[in-house]
Amino acid sequence: MAFNKLRKLFGLASPATSPQMPVTPASARPATTSQIMAAAASDGFLCREAIFDRAGRLAGRLFTLQGAALAADASGAPHPSADSELIATLHASSEAWNAALAFVPLGSPSLFDRTLDAIRPHNLVLLVHLAAEPTDSVDALCARIEALRQRGIAIAILRQPKHAAFNETIRLADYGAIDVAASEPGSVRDFSAAFRAGPRNHQARLFACYIDTLDEHHLCHQWHFDYFHGSFAVSTPRHDDDAATDPHKVQLLNILRLLQGDAETAEIVEAMKQDPPLAFRILRYLNSPLLGFDHRIESLSQALTILGRQRLTRWLSVLLFSVRSPSFGDWLLVESALTRGRLMELLGARVLPGEPADALFLTGIFSRLDKLLRRPLAELVDEVPLSAEVRSALLERSGPYASLLNLAEAGEAFDFAAMEKAAKALDLPADSANHALLAATAWASEVSEHWE
Repeated sequence: MAFNKLRKLFGLASPATSPQMPVTPASARPATTSQIMAAAASDGFLCREAIFDRAGRLAGRLFTLQGAALAADASGAPHPSADSELIATLHASSEAWNAALAFVPLGSPSLFDRTLDAIRPHNLVLLVHLAAEPTDSVDALCARIEALRQRGIAIAILRQPKHAAFNETIRLADYGAIDVAASEPGSVRDFSAAFRAGPRNHQARLFACYIDTLDEHHLCHQWHFDYFHGSFAVSTPRHDDDAATDPHKVQLLNILRLLQGDAETAEIVEAMKQDPPLAFRILRYLNSPLLGFDHRIESLSQALTILGRQRLTRWLSVLLFSVRSPSFGDWLLVESALTRGRLMELLGARVLPGEPADALFLTGIFSRLDKLLRRPLAELVDEVPLSAEVRSALLERSGPYASLLNLAEAGEAFDFAAMEKAAKALDLPADSANHALLAATAWASEVSEHWE
């Protein structure tokens, strides 16, 4: 009984209590603040990849660090030093998974990282790759998994049926995960059936990762997987559909509520910024020659003052009937635009003090408008009188905003060399870029949480 209580509280027993049980490794004891901050000062750049649920909605992200010294080992497991830096980076900015799941790939030895005893557990999922040469016993690993789950951290075990610890650890998992690209279709089917039928005393889900094709996604969906990750989403054809299912609809309704409820101008502007196509349409409309204004309208707050609440309310009511149904590609584009805009706004405050935040935000979201609206970017930019700095960044990749835009684009493309080059041009440490990306991701998640 004494061992069970200790195991529940700490995950491992003291040798004085139970000589046959493993001793708690020093690496499983809580880390000090200085140790966490030192680990977080990484030269690696944070990358995030989308994770979708069964309804096709963006449900979370898989986070990794990319850099020259952070390669995986020969077995494919994450490098221990990369694990430590990734955990510390996420711990420093854990608001990124306020409204969405955060899957973090780790080698099983890294479960004993002390920072995990301090990291915010809500919506955090550790995607565990069992080490080819484990440094801890199966009992110690299982006890640590139970201790982390007691903290509220979810555990996903990657399918490795030949590993000595797999059968024991998969029983404890909150998620059963499989590398789809490296598995035969029959293995995907059999894993799903076995995991769903297996004994466990908690609700468990299936996670299909590294899905390359739509056929693979359909297979996983058919076999009851709950979450889906991989490059399949990037190549998914986008389609137009009825306005009732468009992801912008709820956001448009929210703005209408703010307008009708006499919300403050700043609150309405913030809501307008959360819908990139809407921001574009408002500025294009106000700068139309038909309205005859003698000066350009370049900010959303200025637009709201000139447009007026009554006219905006009427216009948004019309827009409700011209919205689209989101496919995987739609979600990726909108989320990309939101994150780019917010990232440039946040980093601009650090590296470009004095530059207008609205201009930086618009540079980020407008950089995706050619994909969102399916028209050439140069043509779209010509329709909105933007500042010279924004135009130069968008069309020529030059001017003061260009390096920020390059950094945002390189991060989405997982291009480490380009990320490093852009950060160097801005004199921006990697950890600062990482923290800003997490904050921008959190903002985009909170926005898209209300879309459906």
